[in-house]
Amino acid sequence: MSSGTTELAWFKSSYSGSEGDDCVEVAVAQQAVHVRDSKDVTRPALAVSRERWGHFVRFASEC
Repeated sequence: MSSGTTELAWFKSSYSGSEGDDCVEVAVAQQAVHVRDSKDVTRPALAVSRERWGHFVRFASEC
């Protein structure tokens, strides 16, 4: 993961809890999609290729 994740435009998942807990944030960059826990943004984010992210989203939408 690059150290430049703070410059990314992060947004919360529409499936995150409405109470502010259990929040997942996502930022889409040119080469990767970054995922992090919004409760602790100092921890490293997960970065996956846009292609792999697409596979994950399609799989998750079928569940």
